[in-house]
Amino acid sequence: MTCRFGNAITFGSAAALLLLSGCQPSGPVAQKADADRLVAVRTVAVTESEIQPTTTQPASVHAFYRSEIRAKVPGFVSELKVDIGDVVQAGQVLAQIDVPEMEKQRQIIQARIARLKAEEKRATAGVNLADAQVRSSQARLAQAESEMSRVDASLAAAQSEFERTSDLVERGSLQDRMLDESRKKRDSERAAKQAVASAIESAKANVAVTEAQKAAAEADLEAAQAETMIAERELEELQVMIDYATVRAPLAGIVSQRNVEPGDLVGSGADQASTKPLFVISQIDKLRVRIPVPETEAAHINPGDEVTLTFPTFSGEPAITAAVTRQSGSLDPSTRTMIVEVELENAEGKLLPGMFGRASIKLGSKVAANMLPSRAIRFSEEGNATVYVLGQDDTVTVAAIETGLDDGNSIQVRSGLLPGQRVIDAHLKRFTDGQKVSVLAN
Repeated sequence: MTCRFGNAITFGSAAALLLLSGCQPSGPVAQKADADRLVAVRTVAVTESEIQPTTTQPASVHAFYRSEIRAKVPGFVSELKVDIGDVVQAGQVLAQIDVPEMEKQRQIIQARIARLKAEEKRATAGVNLADAQVRSSQARLAQAESEMSRVDASLAAAQSEFERTSDLVERGSLQDRMLDESRKKRDSERAAKQAVASAIESAKANVAVTEAQKAAAEADLEAAQAETMIAERELEELQVMIDYATVRAPLAGIVSQRNVEPGDLVGSGADQASTKPLFVISQIDKLRVRIPVPETEAAHINPGDEVTLTFPTFSGEPAITAAVTRQSGSLDPSTRTMIVEVELENAEGKLLPGMFGRASIKLGSKVAANMLPSRAIRFSEEGNATVYVLGQDDTVTVAAIETGLDDGNSIQVRSGLLPGQRVIDAHLKRFTDGQKVSVLAN
């Protein structure tokens, strides 16, 4: 249907009348109405560029070493030497615990050692006496053996004289009386030899007895010395426990906690692990920064990788550049992350244990990737990524893509788009497949 109006009606009024009358506009009027209904958008293109793969994760600052100090012996705190914030050196006294029971035990053991030392002296004297008796009995044995040699010689002489006298008597040169005297003398020497032999046996038996007495005395001495040594070791053990009453710093650092007051009873609980420590010493001149890296990126972390650290506390200052020092080498089953550590020098004490920040770790060398500005990508509640792709005729196609690395400004497009393809830039409106748009000049 063709509608006609007078020449006095303006172009805008004609369009309005056409709509009211149900007539369809044609010609230039229709083209302008369609253009007014198109949404104006700006576009960005997928670009191929080299990127440095990184992972950005939360980071927490920890003391290089942190020692919780508990009481080893039960007692009352008699003196505190330090307080929170004090800088201490390794071995420095932190507190003193009063242990009077142990002091009394030490006195008792010392008295027992004195008694055992006296018993040692008595046993030593017994050994010396037994040794003298052994030497005396050995001397008597030697004397008896020497007497045996003399008796043997006398017996041999008497036997020889008896034989000569007997020969002379048989030939009638001497009277029988002379043979009897010679026989008596020989028999006397034999008896003397038997007496000396008995004396030798007695002397040998006496030597054996005195040697046994000496061995017994030496055993008594060794037993006394062993008893003394046991008591001395008990005293040393007790002294070690008494030394624990002087609480010392195991390392150089700062007193970050103090949970004890003078007069407190400490070290008496059965389970000290469940109680608060007396002190906590933290080494902060050097720190550890711990970074939990997700499972998907943990395998790409290596010691020496560059790390950039930023902390909200120092937002106006340059980032800290460091390197990965070590990694745990396993994933935490509860979080599926691997702990990565970075060591930082902190001589000025600028960083404090407990601070939180962000760490960006470079993963290997640069790689080629298709990139889009992050503002041009829409993410659903499920985390799925989509973009509005524009065709040659400015028609919209809703395309699902797979994303990769994210540097905060641009996101890698792993699949779903090709380099050079145009997509709608950030826009508040949602678009549908086949919808036409008006592209603004960039």
